[in-house]
Amino acid sequence: MKRRSFLQSAVAASAVGAVGHSSNANAAPPAEGKSGFRTELNDAFAIDDNAVIFRTDAVTRPVNVMVVADTHLFTDDDRGEPYREFSGRMAKAYNRTTHFKTRQPTTPEKSFQDAIERANAQKVDLLALVGDIFSFPSEAAIEWVSEQLDDLKMPWLYVAGNHDWHYEGMEGSLQDLRSEWIERRLKPLYQGKNPLMAAYDIHGVRFLALDNSNYEVLPEQLEFFREQLRSGLPLVLLVHIPLYVPGRSMGFGCGHPEWGADTDRNHKIERRPKWPESGHTQATFDFHREVFGADPSQLLGVFAGHTHRQSVDVINGIPQFVTNANAVGAFMDVRFVPQA
Repeated sequence: MKRRSFLQSAVAASAVGAVGHSSNANAAPPAEGKSGFRTELNDAFAIDDNAVIFRTDAVTRPVNVMVVADTHLFTDDDRGEPYREFSGRMAKAYNRTTHFKTRQPTTPEKSFQDAIERANAQKVDLLALVGDIFSFPSEAAIEWVSEQLDDLKMPWLYVAGNHDWHYEGMEGSLQDLRSEWIERRLKPLYQGKNPLMAAYDIHGVRFLALDNSNYEVLPEQLEFFREQLRSGLPLVLLVHIPLYVPGRSMGFGCGHPEWGADTDRNHKIERRPKWPESGHTQATFDFHREVFGADPSQLLGVFAGHTHRQSVDVINGIPQFVTNANAVGAFMDVRFVPQA
């Protein structure tokens, strides 16, 4: 991206933040206390193509992170035969894709391997997998990813997306199905940590992996987030579903005031229960409000996937970045550098 277009993008991002502040009824004003990790908000971050740079006093050396989402691996074997009626649609969804930069044919497997190779070559400090790495909870695909992760030379984390645990058409509530398939298939990817909420400390920054893959946030997840804010440490929040931003689509559905049965357009094709008539829980609304009401000098940013489109919005000084899909070779390079 040329410097002029980058500056225009930065101005647009600031404008979105201003609009969000004025029209977001759920957003609280920023906290009064300042942690001192960022001094000048306008100098807090920059984005150039799929690279993000944070300037912060939270680190004394550069910290490099790669964010990967929406690979949509569909590999399966004979063990998946009993589930074909539930996996058939998504097994055909991303067999071959077009690379987001080269425009050449590629596949989810190659895109994921390329991300692993790049992470190792760049010696990143953390690989963050933020959901929909799988199109359904295939044993073969999960084992294959585990093998790829064994070759990593750095820490990594995983938070589930809505497809990772969803067999379309299988009976049960979304919350129950998520619990079942996390336990039965996805559990090794959590490295012994709580699948719904976990913290990873990397060179002075605490990364919070929080599962909102059913668009909702549980009361215990809300309390976890509050505890992290009380820690006073510099934080980065990692979720799969982007948090509601005024003017964005329902893909930014976590905390969206119109989320619910009346706006659920995909329940039939995904063969799942409709979103509830009552809309979001109070805990979800409180989470959204407290995320964007946090001290922006402590909560450095939010990273998500799900929409398969790269974007950035700023609400009350807190940026939310959404990465393009790894199924088309995309990822997001994030760098935290000392303010000085």
